[in-house]
Amino acid sequence: MEALRDTRTWPDWSPAIGAVESEDRYVRAGTRGRVRVAGVWVPFRLTSYSGRRWEWRVAGIPATGHRVEGYAGDADRCRVVIEVPLVAAGYVPVCRRALDRFAGLVEGDRTR
Repeated sequence: MEALRDTRTWPDWSPAIGAVESEDRYVRAGTRGRVRVAGVWVPFRLTSYSGRRWEWRVAGIPATGHRVEGYAGDADRCRVVIEVPLVAAGYVPVCRRALDRFAGLVEGDRTR
């Protein structure tokens, strides 16, 4: 969970984010900052946070939700989910790539 919340790693696994500036290294309720997307800095803020799930707005627009789900009976494994609003369905391939890169990051393979 910490890896997903760590704003310093977002550019490592998100194909859309080039850089992040935030006073909070780890997202929490009320986290704000800005992200560089396609070379342009845009503001973001978390709109909800519950420890294992968070949502945010980027440039004032509702963006993806992120959550971590545990596997029943296997405390060493979890599933990371990126929730995509219906209006952003075209963003699903980018999110799929982000999940693949995130898996590589937490498994120690940054080449994915």
